[in-house]
Amino acid sequence: MTTKTSFSASGNRQIMAPAGPSVADTLPSIDFGFDDLRDRMAKFTAKFDAFIEQGRKHVLEERNKFRMNIAEVQEDQRMKKKDIEIMQVKTSTYQQTLEKEEAETREMESAIASLSAQRDAHLASRDNLKKQIAQTQAEIETRLAAQRAHAEQQESQRRFNVPELDFWITNLCLRIEGAGQDDRLKFVFTHIDEKNWEREAWFELSTSSREYDVKHCRPKLERESVEKVLDKVNESRELVVLLKGMRELFVEALKS
Repeated sequence: MTTKTSFSASGNRQIMAPAGPSVADTLPSIDFGFDDLRDRMAKFTAKFDAFIEQGRKHVLEERNKFRMNIAEVQEDQRMKKKDIEIMQVKTSTYQQTLEKEEAETREMESAIASLSAQRDAHLASRDNLKKQIAQTQAEIETRLAAQRAHAEQQESQRRFNVPELDFWITNLCLRIEGAGQDDRLKFVFTHIDEKNWEREAWFELSTSSREYDVKHCRPKLERESVEKVLDKVNESRELVVLLKGMRELFVEALKS
């Protein structure tokens, strides 16, 4: 058995080869089951690779799903933002509409107040005009009544301003006087008392209406007798009937 000498390429150190069999050769052989271990390692590696691949796919799926969710959330946020912008525009428009309506309401209230004031003024003016019209109508009625009374008085005076009146004044011993009122005349008779021709008897005739009416007389006569004479006079509308009838009543009254 020869001894071999070798040098390493790097260090040029001399290595002495052992003479005879090595210690490793003398050790008993041990079966570690490398093939089985290798097979198990290969299977583990395959399972691990499959697990990693599955995990990678799951991660990819989750990431894609997350990205989709993020995209959906972003789209939802974009839509929400758009909805918010639309609502802001609507709110602004609604606020402007409210302000416009409030302004119009104030204008309408002001116009209503002005119209109410005008209405009240017109009503007050109308009431004043009504009062003035009523006063004017009352004044007109009063004047018309006065005119009618004056006309009736004139008419009554014209009744006595006839030529035959002078005849009856002379024949009936009569004179006509005023009675202190515009619508009355006083007729005074004399020569009715045989014992005293100067003794007077008189009556007051009202001419305020179309119908004759005796208000006062001296000496006092029964009203029923006077009414009978007035009925005849108002029926005939002849003054001489009144004069003769009243003279006869006075004569009878003085005789009694």
